[in-house]
Amino acid sequence: MNPSGQDNVLGTANVKTLLRQLAIPAITAQVVNVLYNVVDRMYIGHIPDIGALALTGVGVCMPIIMLITAFAALVSMGSAPRASVLMGRGDNEEAHYTLGNSFIMLIIIALILTVFFRRFAEPLLMAFGASENTIGYAMDYMRIYTLGTIFVQFALGLNAFITAQGFAKISMATVVIGAIINIVLDPIFIFGFHMGVKGAALATIISQAVSAIWVLRFLTGKKTILKLQKKYFRLRGSVVGPCLLLGMSPFIMQATESAISVCFNSSLYRYGSDIAVGAMSILTSIMQFSMLPLQGFTQGAQPITGYNFGAGNADRVRQTFRLLLRYCLTYSLILWAICMAVPRLIPSMFTNNEELLSYTAWALRHYMALSGIFGIQIACQQTFIAIGNAKTSLFLAVYRKIILLIPLIYILPAILEQKDRAVFLAEPVADFIAVTTTAIMFAYQFKNAMKKLEAGKKPAEA
Repeated sequence: MNPSGQDNVLGTANVKTLLRQLAIPAITAQVVNVLYNVVDRMYIGHIPDIGALALTGVGVCMPIIMLITAFAALVSMGSAPRASVLMGRGDNEEAHYTLGNSFIMLIIIALILTVFFRRFAEPLLMAFGASENTIGYAMDYMRIYTLGTIFVQFALGLNAFITAQGFAKISMATVVIGAIINIVLDPIFIFGFHMGVKGAALATIISQAVSAIWVLRFLTGKKTILKLQKKYFRLRGSVVGPCLLLGMSPFIMQATESAISVCFNSSLYRYGSDIAVGAMSILTSIMQFSMLPLQGFTQGAQPITGYNFGAGNADRVRQTFRLLLRYCLTYSLILWAICMAVPRLIPSMFTNNEELLSYTAWALRHYMALSGIFGIQIACQQTFIAIGNAKTSLFLAVYRKIILLIPLIYILPAILEQKDRAVFLAEPVADFIAVTTTAIMFAYQFKNAMKKLEAGKKPAEA
């Protein structure tokens, strides 16, 4: 596919058809991406005799895993939308610099994270809610997983540039290939070679390595519009600065998930037990499942929104947002209904321990009580990113996670009698306030941005 042909599709094809063509592979990729960690936990939870404790041990590793992926999002979710806008303006040279600089940033980040987490993993895990019963399993997993940090950065950080060009099926294949390898290797290493949680970690980094190689081969091949070339590797402040600023919102959204996981685990360990922390591990997996398909919708919409915003086509930007909002809200409502109607259904995939399953089903109804409206939050916030409004998107990310949710985890137990229940209720209370605020801000700012676009003013830089 040539550049001009691709540009013509993003700028002229039917928006509904185009969004489906781009979103369905992106959603498939995001759902499959969940399997990297979720499948690990499903197998680990069913290890004879030690499954519940091993699952809890791997669960306390999640803050570190989330932080590693958050740094990939810092680069990719700021750089890829910016590259789309640049291509919409016809500035392919600057878009190439955006890709090249992102490649170098991901390498630097990977090296720093690998050294840091290999040095400080154990004290961090103890602070994150590990106990004497679970720290051994947590360390077994992290010692191997951190070796694959570079593969995570490439597989997640560079794959966004494939989606940004409109090659949604290639982007989907990146994730699907890795997930299939992970699913196949997990039982072989965990049960066949009797490696336990070490086997789960090894299967994960091998699958991520294959995904990383797939991405690099495509971005250096003949089909790509934006190509990795050495002449674009020299870091430039005019490229790095705007990309990191625009990526700060999704970074905070994911990085604070790490901090929130720590807060939840420590509070639940204080008011509950290892069972409560294990339940939180399962709920985190379910929340990942609920979020990633929504991110798939937004990844499908991002190239359309970004390109047409850069090209000054306000009508197509509006059309894309309305469809995105409809799809995101429909999905979040369906997932909410399933969790409320059959709360044991999804948790039963992770454990056959009756005590853990019953507690998790009870907690799920509290934790996801208002998750049905979260589609509004993600559609508005990600559209802010796609049109280059980094400041508002950053504020909304900080507002929900840091200003609202983290304090509520500690405030509600001080108010309500049933302490562990109060911890889980922090999530829906924060959701209600955050979604209301986001909807009001978006209605005002998006309307003004479209008026400026129609008036022929140059889109604002990130």
